[in-house]
Amino acid sequence: MSFELNASMMCANYGHLAREVNDLENAGIDSFHIDIMDGRYVPNFAMSLNDMTYISRVTFKPLDVHLMVEHPSNTIELFIRNLRKGDTIYIHPEAEYHPSTTLQKIIDAGMIPGIAINPGTSVETVMEMLRIVDKVLVMSVNPGNAGQMYLPYVGQKIERLLDLKEEMGFKLYWDGACAKDKIMKYAPMGLDGFVLGTTLLFGQGRPYEEIIKDIRNMNL
Repeated sequence: MSFELNASMMCANYGHLAREVNDLENAGIDSFHIDIMDGRYVPNFAMSLNDMTYISRVTFKPLDVHLMVEHPSNTIELFIRNLRKGDTIYIHPEAEYHPSTTLQKIIDAGMIPGIAINPGTSVETVMEMLRIVDKVLVMSVNPGNAGQMYLPYVGQKIERLLDLKEEMGFKLYWDGACAKDKIMKYAPMGLDGFVLGTTLLFGQGRPYEEIIKDIRNMNL
């Protein structure tokens, strides 16, 4: 069974960022997840444009850029110019007046368009966008901070999206409080990937290679 593992880089050790990227790459991580927060759409600041650009330059792995910002259309060109074709950009539909226009800019730049769905966002409100995006990132916690508790009602939303993903043609990813039991339950159901943060990957006192190997070898 194949599924992607994406490293949430807001949880990395920024005192040794180059080493973190290298160790994760050597451990077999599939992509680097970049959380950009503006302090308005979510009450926190996370990674910067410079952080994203640096990581993009020191790895050949793809980047998944998660824009937790108000009106991403105002700044989307900054991110497009500093990324590579084939990288992913997620926006939150609620943060934009015309999200389909912003998604089209991502598509026109040769990048992968995605939407992120908050715990309080219903599938019905994003149904039309499911037809034009390639990836859907389901937030299992409220966006803005690492280390939060999983919200159980999100599971029903994931099951609904799993029923739609083949018809609509998108891949489905989990973000937030991702523990082994979530991977064991949802990977066999068809989830395409998981964003790993402090619950499973960072700050565990074990080499990344060992952790990722254990996840790949789980009896699913």
